[in-house]
Amino acid sequence: MLLPAVLHADDDTLAAEVRGKGWIVFPARTEMGDWDVYLMRPDGSQRRNITNTPDANESYPLFSRDGTRVLFRRLARGENIDGNDYGRQGVPVVASSDGTDARVLGGEGDLPWASWSPNGKELVCLSLKGVTFADATTGKVTRTLKRSGFFQQLTWSPDGKWLSGVSNSFGTAWSVARMNATTGETNSVSTTDNCTPDWFPDSKRMIFSNRHASDVAQGKAGWTQLWMADADGKNPQLVYAEDGRHIYGGHVSPDGKYVLFTGNPQEDGDPANGGAPMALMRLADAPVIGGDSAALRKLHPKARSGPVLTLPKGWEPCWTYHEITFTR
Repeated sequence: MLLPAVLHADDDTLAAEVRGKGWIVFPARTEMGDWDVYLMRPDGSQRRNITNTPDANESYPLFSRDGTRVLFRRLARGENIDGNDYGRQGVPVVASSDGTDARVLGGEGDLPWASWSPNGKELVCLSLKGVTFADATTGKVTRTLKRSGFFQQLTWSPDGKWLSGVSNSFGTAWSVARMNATTGETNSVSTTDNCTPDWFPDSKRMIFSNRHASDVAQGKAGWTQLWMADADGKNPQLVYAEDGRHIYGGHVSPDGKYVLFTGNPQEDGDPANGGAPMALMRLADAPVIGGDSAALRKLHPKARSGPVLTLPKGWEPCWTYHEITFTR
């Protein structure tokens, strides 16, 4: 059973609690069928299209850490967003956080899996050739590290010391791992069918999607769950799980108190179609289990049922507490 489409009393309280806490950026399908970049308040209100490009698709928006700029990919209208390759599809674009002053920063496939440095002056990128650091204004590469098995979903930690990503160097094809941004040294964080890692603001913990280890061991397809752990791999904890729904795109709020995520019955959040309902919950309420999910509740008898705020359909959301001023 998917998250409820109507708000209950606790959800109303959560919506009021987060309503004024900045903005969420996310890609979603328009009425014309293309994908554009949208902003909305964390309770789902004040939703607005900030790219309006009917001849193109846009995906993977990331706020700079100060919230003043947004980085995203722009694809041809006829090209579907790929759930595994979205970070290198199309061209990289940087704009002000209200969507104005958009500037293409490279050609097709340039700056793959780009992620902002904490000060917004650099981008870190990932390809089969290695991990590259580039000037955020010119796109010029300044230094390179070996990729050490990292192959997608690279993100720079808020303190600038670490990178997170998906790696195939720790005994499985889909490990979440950490890399020292200076030395290139790596360690695993979770090694059982993981993806979409992101950082807590303290840079000491990570959030990521994870297939349940018992399901994988038994050869079951299983449903992807949202977990968190220390960045050295210790203290793994369930955040959210629900039978019948794959949970992806976990993104922690700037103060570390809330988490956004997406997911639906299809793999990868189904970006080739309509995306999936996004959701928001307090990390203090974790673990939360949605729907009936009898087997999950047996495994996690102390888990709660909410509150969880259902948000519009989208994919890979990102959150800033910066108050955006709109110029158009």
